Amino acid sequence: MTRATYYVQECPTCGRRLQIRVEYLGKRVACQHCRGQFEASDPANSKAKLSDSSIIMARAEELLASTSQLRPASGT
Repeated sequence: MTRATYYVQECPTCGRRLQIRVEYLGKRVACQHCRGQFEASDPANSKAKLSDSSIIMARAEELLASTSQLRPASGT
């Protein structure tokens, strides 16, 4: 039995990093998290630029991480 080979690509809709089978390159795929559809593309050939949604998602994650570190004051 052969094992599938995967690569990682970010969903352009929700920003999640997805494992995509190599045989799906160039085909339309759907994100299992948000159901957004996009074309599976070769990460080696794609330009390393952040889309607007990637910037927003990164900022949201940054803010969530900073709020989880805040502790409410006790006894006041």
